[in-house]
Amino acid sequence: MKTDNLLQVFYDNRLVGTLAMTVNHKVAFEYSEEWMECGFSISPFSLPMKKQVFIPQKDYFGGLFGVFADSLPDAWGQLLLSRLLKKYIINPDDLSVLDRLSIVGESGMGALTYKPQKEIYEKQNAEEDLDELANQCRKILNTEYTDKLDELYYLGGTSGGARPKIMTEINGEQWIIKFPAKTDIDDIGKMEYDYAICAKKCGIDVSEVKLFPSNKCKGYFGTKRFDRNGTKKIHMLTAAAILEHDYEQPSLDYSDLMKLTNILTFGNRHDIENMFRRMCFNVFAHNRDDHSKNFSYIYMEDEELWRLSPAYDLTYSSTYYGEHTTTVAGNGKNPGIKELMAVGVEAGMNKNACKNIAEIIRENVNEMLGKYMK
Repeated sequence: MKTDNLLQVFYDNRLVGTLAMTVNHKVAFEYSEEWMECGFSISPFSLPMKKQVFIPQKDYFGGLFGVFADSLPDAWGQLLLSRLLKKYIINPDDLSVLDRLSIVGESGMGALTYKPQKEIYEKQNAEEDLDELANQCRKILNTEYTDKLDELYYLGGTSGGARPKIMTEINGEQWIIKFPAKTDIDDIGKMEYDYAICAKKCGIDVSEVKLFPSNKCKGYFGTKRFDRNGTKKIHMLTAAAILEHDYEQPSLDYSDLMKLTNILTFGNRHDIENMFRRMCFNVFAHNRDDHSKNFSYIYMEDEELWRLSPAYDLTYSSTYYGEHTTTVAGNGKNPGIKELMAVGVEAGMNKNACKNIAEIIRENVNEMLGKYMK
């Protein structure tokens, strides 16, 4: 299973560069000559277009730069991989982060792919019954036996987020469909769908969504992938990756996200206002799991610029400490109009416009989502 401590990084079948494990377990990166001639910076702050060997300074990405850590699965994918490794009698502790990236190979989120690729599961015909897939996911979460482990990993083992999900093609388009986690209410899918519809009414950019039918609940939430355009893979980075921040620790304020959006998009007013709208929505809709991996940016290669991605993971949520993971003008416990306006004005938005936007979003949230916050 081990790699040779080297891994090649590709984008659209073009060699971006090489990853190499150093003696102190940091993963160094160097751009290829080919990429230096006609590529772009895959991580604008950490990996500028320079001919040098880059070595990360942070430890919490397993020795990786954030851009590559973004390719690795989150909680659900990690759980599936752990179960799969045990099934095939592979010790997870024997795998380096390069081994894990090689397992991701060409199936990760975003546009970066890794070679050589390691396949550790047996490809099978995918289950089409969403209720049955949800049931098999429940078995995984409850540490019960399932004969669908390889299939579940194939469908969603390289996905982000904590909730069980599959990635599937529908009418030539790539979609993500989510299932309830262990602590979720049965109708979490309907809730997230309602949140997405409300967010759209609040003027927030959201990818196309759908409530897929079920015989056991009100439906499963599905969203069209914004990191795919047909078969074309779109390069994207979370705020955590761009800033090299540990998303599991509260480390950002929305003023930081507004500044980041301003810098990356060269002052795109639509994106700056959209980040402001998301902040307001998260405050009024009680979405407190607003950590730095829940905000992303996509690279528009044709235009050679970054744009704020559509919003995602919008739902009622709390944190174990009861506060927003990303603070609002320093307030994570009970931010309101005052703090929201302070962040907007600091970012250069008109004070009255900030107030009007915030009040309209509060009214929409109360009208459309109030039942979830009683």
